[in-house]
Amino acid sequence: MRIFFGGTFIDKEKLKEAGINHPIKLEYYKQINEDEINNCKSTKYGIHIVKTEYVPNNPKIETKNLTYVTNDEVEEDKILNIFRENQVTLINSEEIISDLIRSKF
Repeated sequence: MRIFFGGTFIDKEKLKEAGINHPIKLEYYKQINEDEINNCKSTKYGIHIVKTEYVPNNPKIETKNLTYVTNDEVEEDKILNIFRENQVTLINSEEIISDLIRSKF
């Protein structure tokens, strides 16, 4: 199951620095995966990211699904907040998660 967590548009200044002249929106979803093993429920949280580039006459949508990030919903919410605040994209999402988990932010 996916639940919308939040979205943001990438800052215009960042886009201009990269030579991009159209808006880009990032949306973050909390992914909840429930497994039942030996009559014991286990919840694993993941992240689903949607990137929409509003190219004139040709919008482009990319997605990335990180199925398992953590077993802790509070930790998941913290990661999602960091993603939204820092406008984390699909490309660097796995590296950022690794860094956050290692440092226990």
